[in-house]
Amino acid sequence: MTRGWTKSEWRQKPRIQMPEYPDAARLAEVEAQLAQYPPLVFAGEVRALKAKLGAAARGEAFLLQGGDCAESFAEFNADSIRDTFKVLLQMAVVLTFGAKVPVVKVGRMAGQFAKPRSAPTETVGGQELPSYRGDIINGFDFTADARVPDPARMLQAYTQAAASLNLLRAFSTGGFADVHRVHAWTLGFTEGEKAERYRALSNRISDALDFMAAAGITGATNHEIRSVDFYTSHEALLLEYEEALCRVDSTSGLPVAGSGHMVWIGDRTRQPDGAHVEFARGVQNPVGLKCGPSLEVDDLKRLIERLNPENEAGRLTLIARFGAGKTGDHLPRLIRAVQEEGANVLWVCDPMHGNTIKSASGYKTRPFDLVLREVHEFFAIHNAEGTIPGGVHFEMTGKDVTECTGGVRAITDEDLSDRYHTACDPRLNASQSLELAFLVAEELSGRRDRMAAAV
Repeated sequence: MTRGWTKSEWRQKPRIQMPEYPDAARLAEVEAQLAQYPPLVFAGEVRALKAKLGAAARGEAFLLQGGDCAESFAEFNADSIRDTFKVLLQMAVVLTFGAKVPVVKVGRMAGQFAKPRSAPTETVGGQELPSYRGDIINGFDFTADARVPDPARMLQAYTQAAASLNLLRAFSTGGFADVHRVHAWTLGFTEGEKAERYRALSNRISDALDFMAAAGITGATNHEIRSVDFYTSHEALLLEYEEALCRVDSTSGLPVAGSGHMVWIGDRTRQPDGAHVEFARGVQNPVGLKCGPSLEVDDLKRLIERLNPENEAGRLTLIARFGAGKTGDHLPRLIRAVQEEGANVLWVCDPMHGNTIKSASGYKTRPFDLVLREVHEFFAIHNAEGTIPGGVHFEMTGKDVTECTGGVRAITDEDLSDRYHTACDPRLNASQSLELAFLVAEELSGRRDRMAAAV
């Protein structure tokens, strides 16, 4: 895979969605400084995640990937990390019960600082400035100074990512993730009248946990009950940062992206001969590939060959993001192309990015019913094609924001202004995220029952 590859080779390829830094000398200083820092993740963790994603591709596990659209420097605090982690744990318990297989938990955390943009500039009040590209690149404030790309922001991103990982590892193994505690949080969600449809499933989970406790399987007696494996991921967009944190695994002698356990290539940066694919093809991490409506079959085949030439299990995750009502136009042809190649991939549904609309009140939002509809379509098509729907990928937060309309709390267009805090894209709040987990669990349970009946 890495024959003839160097971590800086991407610099010779066409690059898009990346900043032009005005101070080249300062950029070089920051890159050199980052290159001396310890990696944020380690090769053994990366190999473990790859094995679990391989299991998900075979239907022996299920991937839950979620977190912020773009992590913020200003809103960075322990409570935000805890709350998002908490909701992901709740979602995972529900999905585990529905799927009856382990859920692989991967956060869009500790590295999701950069965002591709649809236009290089934006205009407010007649003033045109460069677009905000995420806190690792420039500032959110709409001023000329804030929008200048600053390489020193990479150092702050590294520091925040390291602190986030430290806390996440503590939460994962210190008892916070005990399954009994996690389900107790979930019970509060199902007490509301509008969440009544989810109460039966919640009660079944309670019965299962009560049985386990009666059999002596508790956090005090079983390490797996009170701890979880949790991994981080982000879009590998800012390649100067990625290269600086790339390391050689002392065990295998192969390069690993030290910035996160899993990295993905966005729908805008997946050119087979582009810089982002060139970098990702050489590292040993699991790689995600966003697949939107414009992805042609021939390009997908080229990307599969470049990113996973050895057809390694767990190496390549295809993240479908088409939009409700469009999945049937695109997903079947891509599934068949993968089958023609005999490619070993994990199929995941991202129902967020294709369902962004501008509300009547002027806010960018994502209607919950459209998100859910795309999930339904994703599962239905895989069932029809006889392939495995192996995971879901959400932009969400543990905060009680009002950014996506709908859900059991029935957020309306008029409610969006109440707590609209995102710097980029609208996120599901804690209630909407958990509701979606219950609905996906129903899909997984139904699929399991159909497979059992067929046997």
